[in-house]
This record gives sequence, C-alpha cells and structure tokens, in this order.
Amino acid sequence: MKSFFLTLRFFLLLLAVVVGLVVAFFLPALLVPLQLALGLLLVLTLLDILLLYAPARDGAGPVFGRRVMGEKLANGSDNDVAIYLENQYRFPIRTETIDEIPVQFQRRDVLFKATVPAGQTTVIHYQLRPVKRGEYHFGFLNVFVRSPLGLGQRRFRFGQEQMVPVYPSFLQMRQYELLAISNRLTEAGVKRIRRVGHSMEFEQIRPYVPGDDPRTINWKATARRAGTGTDTLVVNHFQDERAQQVYCLIDKGRVMRMPFEGLSLLDYAINATLVVSNIALLKHDKAGLITFADRLSAIVPAERRAGHMQKVLEVLYKQRTKYLETDFELLYSNVKAKIRQRSLLILFTNFETLNGLQRQLPYLRRLAKDHLLLVVFFENTELQQFLTQPAATTEDVYNQTIAEKFAQEKRQIVRELQRYGIYSLLTPPQQLTVNTINRYLEFKSRGLI
Repeated sequence: MKSFFLTLRFFLLLLAVVVGLVVAFFLPALLVPLQLALGLLLVLTLLDILLLYAPARDGAGPVFGRRVMGEKLANGSDNDVAIYLENQYRFPIRTETIDEIPVQFQRRDVLFKATVPAGQTTVIHYQLRPVKRGEYHFGFLNVFVRSPLGLGQRRFRFGQEQMVPVYPSFLQMRQYELLAISNRLTEAGVKRIRRVGHSMEFEQIRPYVPGDDPRTINWKATARRAGTGTDTLVVNHFQDERAQQVYCLIDKGRVMRMPFEGLSLLDYAINATLVVSNIALLKHDKAGLITFADRLSAIVPAERRAGHMQKVLEVLYKQRTKYLETDFELLYSNVKAKIRQRSLLILFTNFETLNGLQRQLPYLRRLAKDHLLLVVFFENTELQQFLTQPAATTEDVYNQTIAEKFAQEKRQIVRELQRYGIYSLLTPPQQLTVNTINRYLEFKSRGLI
C-alpha cells in the first residue's frame, strides 16, 4: 500500500464529519446521521481502494506510461517530449503525471493533469530547452491515478533512469537545411542576394518554385511546355563556383563565457557554426573547423564527403570555454601551417574595447592577407535595452553614459577593422546564425571566394 495515498477530497470530507460530530455534542439529533456519514465515507474509501487495485481487462498492468523523446537534445532549441498514458481500467481515470527531468532545467512545472477514458490512450506534449551541452539524466515517470470517486490515488512508476546527451542545435541545422533545399531561406530572415560578376554557370532548367528570382524564368522553354499542354513556369538554374573552403574559427577564451538568454556566446557560436557549415556543404563548398583558446583545441580539415557533418557535430559537442586569454598568435601560426588554399575564415570571437582589438589586430591583418577573413563579434543586447529606457535619476543618467561608451567602442571596433580591409559583423547573439549566413551568401554572390 506504499503506492496508495488519500486525496485532499477525502480529508476535507473527513474534516466536515469531525466538525459535525463536535456540533452533535451540543445537538444530539445530528449524531446518528453523522455516524452514518462517517461509515459511508469509510466504505467508499474501501471501495475506491478496491477499484484502483482491481485487475485490468487483459490481465496486464491497469495503467501504462512512457516518455518518448529523441536520443539526443538540441542545445538552445525547444525539444519535443511526449508522454503516453494508456488506461486499461474499466472506468475513466484522472491522472497527475510528474516527469523527473534533469536538474539542469531547474523547472517545477512538469506536473500534467489529464483524464483518460477507459481502454484509451492520451498523449501529453511539452518542450524542454537546454542551454548547456553535456549529459542530462532523466528519472522515472510518476503517474498518480484516481478513480471517479476521487478519495484515494494510486501511484505508478514507469521507465528507468536515462542519460540523454545535449548536442549543438542540430534542430536548427535541419530547419535551415530544409529551407535551403526548397529555396526558402528568406523565410528564416536570410536576405535574397543579387548575384553579380561571372561566378555563375548554367546548370539546368527546372520548374519554378516560390522564392525563385523572376528574372531567371526561361520564357521560351515555358512557351514550348505550354504548347504541349503543361502550363508550369520553368527557370534557368545556375550553379555557384564550387569546392571553396569555408573554415569557422571559434574562440573559446574567457570573452566567450558571457551568457545571453541562458546561452553562452560560445554556444551561440557553436550553433551558428553547425548551420553555416551545413549550408556551405549544400552550396558545394568544403567546410572546416578550428577551435582555440590559449592553445589549439581541435582542427577538422575542410572536406565535403558523407558523414562530415556528423564529425563536425561530435567535435563541437566536446568544446568548453577556458578562463585564460586567447592566443591569436597561436591561431595565426596554425592557420598558416595547415590551411594552404585561400579560404573564407569566419572568426567567432568578442571584443569589448578598442584596446582589446588592437592587441590582436596584427594577427588579424596577417590572416586577412592570405585569406578572406570575417570577424564576428557580439552586441551587448542587455546594454541596448538599458539605453532605451528613460533615465529617472542621476544614477540612471550615469549608468546610461557608461553603457553608451561601451556601445560606441563596439562601433569603433567595426571602423577599425574596415580601416585595414577586414570584414566584420557586429550582431546580437540571437541573430548570429541568420546574419552569418547572409554574409557568407553575400561573399559567394560577389565572387570573393
């Protein structure tokens, strides 16, 4: 009986009977009806116990529950979790389900109430958003079941302890991959880039899909198809220059530990790297990866072969930030030694002050001399929100002045990089992926890589 508990309804009814018995001490005429009420309550409680412990229709457990989710979770994305509850009782039941989710989520709202008709199954859906990579341990699924009487409840426990790894956001990667395949990247905020230069070669004629540039419609081919009874528009499809190398360089130093909306700058950079690398492969380029801090952490040579994205994903999963300052001289020497072909280098880092940039500028200039370098760093969105609020006190004016100084330094960093012909991208962390893809596609369209 350790799995059986009396409900609040039972205790409220019992309290009412006890109060009535106290009143009956002064009004003896109420004593007999209240004694009958107490006896009826005990009989109904016993009946409730018998109902909850009655055998199921097919002789199996009267209630079955299970948690259904992916083998791994995507960091920074909403991951779907489903709970299936099957009722084999001969009567409908009311359930309260508590899922023992990992402590990293720090959530106390994973209690779900549902009514399950006799012989049917109910599905409960909810989402989990992890903000750190690593191992997450799930516990048991606890289902508390009540009969229609509702005086007691029986607890069932299902499943077993389960470890689920949290990887960089492969869900985001798949979303952009599907949009790229169907030529609908504009729906995710990717700009339509006008293609210039002579880096495009005719590949084939294919049917028109929403999002295609109307200027690529082949009217002669469309007219010929119309003569055969087919009224579908067709467009000329061009291919970009292929097999260019795209390397994502991820700074893992202390400047990348800063969190925004629970996610560190390093995790934003890792998620963006996963998406950009996949888009590069879809554009028939080669994708590579270098992670570094005070020492070189990982190198994935630029390739375009089956299983390459899985290799990149596994390497990104293991990356952690360091507390030491980043060694850009070490980065330059390794890039010079290991990347011989001119490539697009997308450097994810963060500079808060102009002095911080100037210490690393000599190495950035050397990288930009041999490769097409894009330096990606981050706006402090919390400072921007602070600047838009009206100042009510002298202290607020002082704080906003300091905040404006930091914002101005970020703009000066952009101008300083432009001064030496280095491309830069100053972006809010939440828009990092879209803005980075836009710059990559812009470079492709201009024939810079």
